[in-house]
Amino acid sequence: MTVHANPLSELLAEKGVLLADGATGTSLFAMGLEAGEAPELWNEAKPENITKLHQDFVDAGADIILTNSFGGTRHRLKLHQAQDRVHDLNKRAAEIARAVADKAPRKVITAGSVGPTGELLIPLGAMSYEDAVEAFVEQIEGLKAGGAEVAWIETMSAPDEIRAAAEAAVKVGLPYVYTGSFDTAGKTMMGLHPKDMFAVAQDIGEGPVATGANCGVGASDILSSLLDMTDANPAANIIVKGNCGIPEFRGSEIFYSGTPPLMADYARLARDAGAKIIGGCCGTSCEHLAAMRVALDTYVPSERPTVETIVERIGPMRNKTANEGPSAPARERGSRRRG
Repeated sequence: MTVHANPLSELLAEKGVLLADGATGTSLFAMGLEAGEAPELWNEAKPENITKLHQDFVDAGADIILTNSFGGTRHRLKLHQAQDRVHDLNKRAAEIARAVADKAPRKVITAGSVGPTGELLIPLGAMSYEDAVEAFVEQIEGLKAGGAEVAWIETMSAPDEIRAAAEAAVKVGLPYVYTGSFDTAGKTMMGLHPKDMFAVAQDIGEGPVATGANCGVGASDILSSLLDMTDANPAANIIVKGNCGIPEFRGSEIFYSGTPPLMADYARLARDAGAKIIGGCCGTSCEHLAAMRVALDTYVPSERPTVETIVERIGPMRNKTANEGPSAPARERGSRRRG
């Protein structure tokens, strides 16, 4: 499969392995974003905070920064009475990130973050496939207008929603990547297995530049999903953007167990397991990312890790792996939300 030249493919070809950024939500909460507030509204209300978020990750060594537009579809923005501002908020998100990337001392890719709509597609829900494509086109047009170089479709669980977003990216004329969140017994909430990720949208346009996993439940679990993906397709560009260690509730607050040295080890293991784009998700600060940068810059190849090695070095798995039988326990399915 030949994917034509685009900035992300070119940088991958040049550097071999890229470092993606860390957490948007966790970082913005630390700057005062309230629970239930839409981060996307800060693109207009507090652009200096979003600039700082991107600048800190670039300073820490990120090769790819994701725009502050995860909930930028009309369905998500409707919850904040902002569904008529989709184009402007996404354009602004991309402009802020692109301004930081353009003045970086090296090439930094501006990736337009596209999260799930929060709606279920027919037959499970009311949203038609065509409506999903239309909503993603509206968002991605805004991102492209603001200077995003790739549509970064993330934290997905339904194959048809991934396809709708990929189709939208192709219609708008942006290359795309997509990642799933394997947070339910090693699969996505909709039962998608890591090894089946490639097949989801490889026939749309020229296929994805890269695909993989993000978020989920913890760093050990996502590395196990990574092993499944690189086993299934060793030549693919695979993304792993895991949470910072393990999320733990203390009262109503979520804390992440990952220290910078632990996340550095996670980056080395991800590299040993064949990932080409390595970053952090919830809980991953610029301190964690800086440690991951050093780990990748000083990387010495080691053998492909086993799940046992991962658990020994990163900590216990939170979930069964996707290969431990068909028993994705139904009672757990609704209990996890993106951190």
